[in-house]
Amino acid sequence: MTQPPARSRARRIGILGGTFNPIHLGHLRSAEEVREAQGLDRVLFIPSASPPHKRHDGLASAAHRLAMVRRAVVGNPFFKVSTIEIERSGHSYSVDTLRALRAHMPRATFSFIMGTDAFLEIDTWKDYATIFELCDLVVTSRPPHAETALMDLLPVAVRDQFCYPDTELTHRTGNRILFQHISGLDISASAIRERLAAGLSIRYLVPAAVERYIAHHGLYRRRVG
Repeated sequence: MTQPPARSRARRIGILGGTFNPIHLGHLRSAEEVREAQGLDRVLFIPSASPPHKRHDGLASAAHRLAMVRRAVVGNPFFKVSTIEIERSGHSYSVDTLRALRAHMPRATFSFIMGTDAFLEIDTWKDYATIFELCDLVVTSRPPHAETALMDLLPVAVRDQFCYPDTELTHRTGNRILFQHISGLDISASAIRERLAAGLSIRYLVPAAVERYIAHHGLYRRRVG
């Protein structure tokens, strides 16, 4: 009797969104460590078009930020770039992106990667409670924030939707929030921009291809006058 073909397992997709203004080695190392620890098949880097929680002064154009991300991920077969937010008009809301990705890849499971600093502000995001219904969240350590129990970081308004074993929170849908300690690279895009404005080196803070792109286009230089 012929056996039916085995069903392939759902692909596990990590999502790392942000302004990437500019993308740096901290972003890349975080994505790599989460990919390995969570057994992800792919990590999607999603540059935002119009971030609702960021000031737009000093924000490089979406085209420049996308170009830098594309250069940064070259050579890693597990890293891909998505233009889903840049192609969508209006503010770049994560809940809208997750819904669109689930519609496009209905058999995939998603892990949304964010630093502790971002998770502390999640209750200010659009329809944030819905995000817990759409994906797992991997909350990564982020200097200088000290490690704190996940339940203590979770907005009070949604705590009754979770149960909490020792190392993760489980949502009523079965989705999880996990904390992952990653290498403590205390690198920030704002500090990189400040160094560039002051005419200082950013070597070893960003990939070499990104450093060359920034220099070629004169990004983040302090304006005179």
